[in-house]
Amino acid sequence: MSELVTAEELVQARSDADFRQKFLAFHLERLLEALKLLRNSEPNAETARQLREGVQLAVKIADRLQETALDPKAA
Repeated sequence: MSELVTAEELVQARSDADFRQKFLAFHLERLLEALKLLRNSEPNAETARQLREGVQLAVKIADRLQETALDPKAA
């Protein structure tokens, strides 16, 4: 998860609907994999907080993906 999103990717995601769809799907998949690893880690308050935060973000990304699929100009 050390790879960060570049400024160029953000610019392209804002202007290219196909790229945006792939970009969101790719990063949602990465987030879900990280959540799976976190879920299997030692349970504690910090892990629980990170899981809640990650799930909230995953839902937002999934919503954005649906919006983009329905209206490529969205998002």
